[in-house]
Amino acid sequence: MVVAAGCGSDGGGAGGDTSQPPASDLGLPDLSGQTIEVAAIWSGEEQANFQKVLDDFSARTGAQTSYVPTGDNVSTFLGTRVEGGQPPDVAFLPQVGVLQQFAESGWLQPVSADVQEALDANYGTGWKELGAWEGEQYGVYFKAANKSTLWYSPTVFEQAGVTPPTTWEEFLTAAQTISDSGTPPLAVGGADGWVLTDLFENVYLSQAGPEMYDRLAAHEIPWTDPSVTEALETLGELFGNDTLLAGGAQGALQTDFPTSVTQTFSDPPGAGMVYEGDFVAGVIASDTEAVVGEDAQVFPFPAVGDTPPVVTAGDVAVAMTEGEAAQALLTYLASPDAARIWAGAGGFLSPNRSLEMEAYADETTRTIAQALIDAGDDFRFDMSDQAPAAFGGTKGQGEWKDLQDFLANPSDVAGAQAALEEHAAEAYGG
Repeated sequence: MVVAAGCGSDGGGAGGDTSQPPASDLGLPDLSGQTIEVAAIWSGEEQANFQKVLDDFSARTGAQTSYVPTGDNVSTFLGTRVEGGQPPDVAFLPQVGVLQQFAESGWLQPVSADVQEALDANYGTGWKELGAWEGEQYGVYFKAANKSTLWYSPTVFEQAGVTPPTTWEEFLTAAQTISDSGTPPLAVGGADGWVLTDLFENVYLSQAGPEMYDRLAAHEIPWTDPSVTEALETLGELFGNDTLLAGGAQGALQTDFPTSVTQTFSDPPGAGMVYEGDFVAGVIASDTEAVVGEDAQVFPFPAVGDTPPVVTAGDVAVAMTEGEAAQALLTYLASPDAARIWAGAGGFLSPNRSLEMEAYADETTRTIAQALIDAGDDFRFDMSDQAPAAFGGTKGQGEWKDLQDFLANPSDVAGAQAALEEHAAEAYGG
């Protein structure tokens, strides 16, 4: 299967095609007099856009909705609510591992027949499998991310005489040409370890292939495996050449993700391109003067092996209380009608294959969304989001820290692998 989740936005305006399909009759029940509490990580503009989705659900069913922001540590917030006997009716989980942990603990309700019918109609097998645990369906992936994109300044590319590369070799050549023209080629937010895990995952998926990716994600092979050696050596071709990174390796380690974006699209540009997912567009729109699709354009992550990678993430909706209200909301969220609302507002990708591309607010987002859908079941979900948090999701430790150390010293591939395996073994339990 599988693609990272639900970060930012393209800052798009009021919507895409104005001639969108009429609302569907989803057969939702009358929930007048009931209140549904929904918990998710979104705040600010994302929360406001999601509220539009909830408002449409309320208009269809008569239910009142109450939104509760979880903060960054979603699993801790929800665990505390469960232990206190007050779980939300529906929660959005950003990590596959958390869904599996909660399902194993008995904190989630399996989906109803109506939800399953909507999933079967609108979602591919890979996305359904991500929302399942031990053969039981629990979740609906509502918001997705495509983490296999690079964003670039067409002005810098034109001045250097380069075009968007399609292979890793072309990428390194283009980067060197941009460097020779006088602009640092690539900005990397290495101060945020998750940026480095995403980079590694794209290289590894394309080079080693989906089956090996799945085995490493499950820790069925060690991080000392030769396939990891090859991927780190490939990354080292980039990390080990300071002329290819804005500020060199040390500068990258001191640059967080938002700054890597703003430095690329500043005037004059501090880099020719920046790596991260579709949510880069949100930072461009909110923190720079650049216009997405004009001053800021995007190309797919280049193929390291035979095919380019598609690494994704996403937020999965799950029912944490019994009853028809939570299941009705899941049914609605599995429909293209719900996805269409946020797609039109911007800052959103949907894995729902029934959502028409015209629903997205701009051509750049449509291109990224189409790549997500076209990947079918050949995408892979963010590997670090599948790992125990101690290894794949904690600042200053595990994979985040180990790859930062590798960025600082990319010649020590064996040392990086040993550290990664030691910390993975601890987190996975041996």
